[in-house]
Amino acid sequence: MVLRSGLIVALLALASPGFPQDRVLVVTTTTDLRSLTEAVGGDRVVAASLVPPNMDAEEYQPKPQDVLRLRQARLLVRVGLDYDLWVDRLLAQAGKPAISRGGPAYVDASFAITVLELRGMSVGPGDGHAHGSGNPHYWLDPKNAEIITANILEALARIDPANAAQYEANRQAFLARLNSKLAEWEIKLSALKNMPIVAYHNSWPYFARRFRLDFIDFIEIKPGVPPSPSHLAGIVRSMRERGTPIDVREPHEPERDVAFVANKAGAKVVTLAASVGALPETDDYISLFEVNIEALISAAARR
Repeated sequence: MVLRSGLIVALLALASPGFPQDRVLVVTTTTDLRSLTEAVGGDRVVAASLVPPNMDAEEYQPKPQDVLRLRQARLLVRVGLDYDLWVDRLLAQAGKPAISRGGPAYVDASFAITVLELRGMSVGPGDGHAHGSGNPHYWLDPKNAEIITANILEALARIDPANAAQYEANRQAFLARLNSKLAEWEIKLSALKNMPIVAYHNSWPYFARRFRLDFIDFIEIKPGVPPSPSHLAGIVRSMRERGTPIDVREPHEPERDVAFVANKAGAKVVTLAASVGALPETDDYISLFEVNIEALISAAARR
């Protein structure tokens, strides 16, 4: 399955002869929200993300054509929690009140999420992209999909009330599938409970809370700030003391530092996808977890 990460495909489809013009064109900031929007919208929506797969959305540099994409959209869905602040400038340039903050077609998917690591943080030179509004990677707890899809459903029903019942039916069917898989995943990962794990970036607190995993440290000094030699030495020392068997990186993250600490501490490097499409076969929200969980289980079995 080819992942539709850009809106160009959607715009070409809408312009094609015979294409249903009553489809709702949705722009999301990330591929994860695109997948969840498709789960709710079904064949009533055409959804696409601004950020391509396997690109760090926190570091995304918007392109001029992104403004056109927003002008074409009937609905915008964003991560929020300061994760995709760059979209605010795009919305101002697009000049479309309906999809801007407070508009009927604007969705902050973090609404009603119980945020982890919420604390006051200042951001200045050298502070990277500090998680000042709490950790923004909330979609990596699959139970949070209930809240995210509820936010999407509410907005779709508001702008397309004639199809509200279909959107609700789609959502319920998706959540039934997801909850069935969640029960399987919890059983599979029970063997990794309390196993110490190190990761490059602090993307995993929601995932760890759901599956009772123990991420003991992060290779970055703080989000977006590369490690110093002394920090790497401290990570290696901590991993040796705890017998840490797994070192996690995301595909877009630098391999060198992860490989260094894993080699020094005798750990396995496991590449996990924090977003849909970041790894092969992670084409939708459910497969994202399937691939990650199998990778963790396989690495733990080889230690």
